Order: sequence, then C-alpha cells, then structure tokens
Amino acid sequence: MTTPIDVLIPAIEKDLGTLPLVIDAVRKHVKHPIREIIIVAPWKQRIIDLCSKKGCRFVHEDTVLPITKKDIHYESKSWDRSGWLYQQLLKLGGDKLCSSKYYMVIDADTVLIRPHVFKVGNKTVFYCRNWSQGEYFNTYKKLMGRNRSARLSFVTHYMLFEKSKVKQLKQTIESKHNRSWYSAIMRSMNKTKQFAFSEFETYGNFLYGSAPNKMILKPAMNKSLHLSTNQISHARMASLAKTYRSISLHKRKGYLKTIKSMPK
Repeated sequence: MTTPIDVLIPAIEKDLGTLPLVIDAVRKHVKHPIREIIIVAPWKQRIIDLCSKKGCRFVHEDTVLPITKKDIHYESKSWDRSGWLYQQLLKLGGDKLCSSKYYMVIDADTVLIRPHVFKVGNKTVFYCRNWSQGEYFNTYKKLMGRNRSARLSFVTHYMLFEKSKVKQLKQTIESKHNRSWYSAIMRSMNKTKQFAFSEFETYGNFLYGSAPNKMILKPAMNKSLHLSTNQISHARMASLAKTYRSISLHKRKGYLKTIKSMPK
C-alpha cells in the first residue's frame, strides 16, 4: 500500500496495560507506510516514557482543543462519561495534529490481529458491524439535520479519517449551529443517556450521505474480551485471528442490537 498515514491513539494511564500491544499490532498489521504514531494523553511520566520507548510522539491532550476535560460535564449520579466524550472530540481534533492526508484512530484497548488495508484505489475501507446505540443517531440528526444514511454501524474502535473531510464535517456543523463544532456536539446530545454521541457514526454517515461509492464496507469481526494482556498468549491470538480481525480488551455492555446482515 502506498498511501502513507499517521496513527492517533488517545490514551489515559489506565490504558498502559494494553497500549504497548495496540502500538505493536498497528505497526505489524496496518499495511500502509506509517509516518508517525501520536499518543494523545494527559501529562503522565509513565505514558511519556512509553512513547519514548516505542518511538511515538506524545501530545499533551490539553493542547489539542480550545477546551479540556474539565470543560466537559457528562455524568449522572451513577456514571461519568466525560473522559469518554473528551477522547472522541480529541480524535476529531486530529486533523490539526497529523501531517499526512489521512490519519487512523484506534482505541487504546483494541488490538489488530489480522492485516488491515484502509485505501483501495480512490476508495476508503470502513470496518462495520450491524448493531449500535439508537441515541447515536438521535444526536446525529440534531447535529446534521438529517437521518443517518448507512444501514450498518461504523462503531468498530478504529477508523481512517481524511483530514480534509474531518475539516469539512466540522465546518458543516459550525455553519448549521453557529457555534464551535465541539459545543454543537455537546448541545445536541441528550446528556441523561450514557451513550449519546459517536465520532465514528458521525463521520461515517457524513461521508456515506454524500459519496457511498467512495466507501468499501467490510465486516469488522471484532471480539470483545474481558481479559488483560497478560492473559492473552500468542497462540490464543493466532487462534482468534482465524475468526476475528481485532480484539478489544474490555467488557461491552448496554448496547442495543439493530439491523441487517453484514456483507462478506
């Protein structure tokens, strides 16, 4: 693959168990020249040391957007998802951090276990699943003024963003709402719901609504595992790779099933 890309991984200190594995797997399985792997994180010495060891660029998360995590209040008496939302906004801020035309984002708990290609000719490959959160699409409609366009879900823990398209998405949001794109997102969310915004659904549907012919949708085949990295042997990963493309080392709950079967 000749299209060079950057890779952006938002992380916090609790991701240090999985992050080295995520970085190594990106280098092994992403079949594009990688110019730079950028870790966007709080100023923590252990994270800075890992970046140095792994040859990644550390970016202090407070320098990416005009707001920081302190400015986000997305919580109830029983949960706090402010950091979760902040990481999504940081990913959309990646167009300001990356030098390549394209940048891949990946969650700090998701490990690729098979080769991945994100560009085929002039088309971008998106890895999809067939279930999602209904609230993501309620927010999308408020934000963009139209319904979702794709019948599949783009929430698969990693995605290739095109900087010019991210900029276009943010400009579209700002012109519709007459305010900054990030404040428009926060105002469009129903903050009583735990899962009220998805950067992946928003970007994927924005592109699909205008140029579905420029997108190749493939089944994500992601497996969620409630395990730590030291519980995953190389043999287990090789075995999982026969069935799955990636594993996420967390426990998913609270998701809603939807829609149609995946293409092969």
